[in-house]
Amino acid sequence: MPKPVHISKRIKNFKKKISVSGDKSLSIRFALLASQAIGRSRAYNLLKSEDVLNALKCLRKLGVKVELKKKYCEIIGNGVNSFTYKNNLTINAGNSGTLGRLILSLLIKSPKKIKLIGDKSLSRRDFSRIIKPLQEFGATFYPKNKNTLPIYIQGSKFIRPINYFENKGSAQCKSSVMLAALNAPGKTTIKAKKSRNHTEIIFKNLKIPIKIKKEKKFDFIEIQGGENFKSFNYNIPSDISSGAFFIVLTLLSKNSRLIIKNVNVNPTRIGIIKILKKMGAKIFFKNKKVYKGEKIADILVKSTGSLKSINCPVKLNSSAIDEFLLIFLIAAKSKGISYFKNLSELNQKESPRLKLGSKILNTMGVKTVLTNHSIKIYGQPNLTLNNNYEIKNYLKDHRIFMMSAIAALTLGGNWKIHNPESIKTSFPSFLKMLKSLGAQIK
Repeated sequence: MPKPVHISKRIKNFKKKISVSGDKSLSIRFALLASQAIGRSRAYNLLKSEDVLNALKCLRKLGVKVELKKKYCEIIGNGVNSFTYKNNLTINAGNSGTLGRLILSLLIKSPKKIKLIGDKSLSRRDFSRIIKPLQEFGATFYPKNKNTLPIYIQGSKFIRPINYFENKGSAQCKSSVMLAALNAPGKTTIKAKKSRNHTEIIFKNLKIPIKIKKEKKFDFIEIQGGENFKSFNYNIPSDISSGAFFIVLTLLSKNSRLIIKNVNVNPTRIGIIKILKKMGAKIFFKNKKVYKGEKIADILVKSTGSLKSINCPVKLNSSAIDEFLLIFLIAAKSKGISYFKNLSELNQKESPRLKLGSKILNTMGVKTVLTNHSIKIYGQPNLTLNNNYEIKNYLKDHRIFMMSAIAALTLGGNWKIHNPESIKTSFPSFLKMLKSLGAQIK
């Protein structure tokens, strides 16, 4: 087992340009859709994290030819529902909820039973939210009424389109139904609460028959299934969820300035930017462009000495859902009381993040008031830490590890953070990149 990481010195001021890893959401979606396309697809700057590598392993087990080169990943697809695999197959989604929930949707027409497993963290997460719509399409799950991994799926030859209402703001659930609709001849309709729209953008670019009508709170999506689509190439931009750690590092460091190059700034992903700007952060987009429907920009961040509290608008929750631990850290250092509500979805992540985020702030001496879906954070603008802090027993949640490292480097104290291997799921180069900015990490 890897040794814990020790951090006992704050990071010194820095002025740098960096590039973070490829976008994880787009990397996984590329792999799954390329497996269903006809022909040879290539992705450049594919994220080589455990979550993405597990997606490639699953596809290989399902008979898809995958070549992972130094500069690109190549996948040769044979069309929708073209998997070929042996009896009694088991595929492993590891830690990835995105992979686990999305790959099931590609199996609803596969006649042989397939077992899906995951790690300890993924095995406690709720899968009923996608089991129910996939059953409506015609798939069968075993054991019946089981909502967590491991589970078995058996597809059907007689797949039918469905009408689906997604009311949680979960891009995973919406995308799962969209991918399943590829197998269903006819029109599948989705009414979905606002959430990330990467899958819709890729569908449009691949000329998969899709219609989208946007209203204030919901999107209405129609997909015409049962048709094949051509292979494609994709140059994957950098991941804002990875970049967010360095944004907060810069904001909380003295006299520092950072540019993060070529980041995906899709409007459904930049909730953290909007929230931090409302709190007084100095963040700017430079060199803006559009690539295959996705908005890309360089992000310029400057140290911000005075930050203010926020009563966070609920409408920003879904576009910041993976970054709330960092937002909580900013709130701890801000003037006033910050309030965040309707965040029960945070507890559907790799760990119960709402509860654990509050616990870490309490350990740092920051007062919080916690409910099942909300948190109040009593900010301390002059917060500095001098004690010993140990972070462990957090289900190896990569974002808790990285948030703790940022807290240690900006607020002080002597930190011992367990399970550094957790970052392999999403950002293997995280510690190396911190060191390139001058962080002293043992």
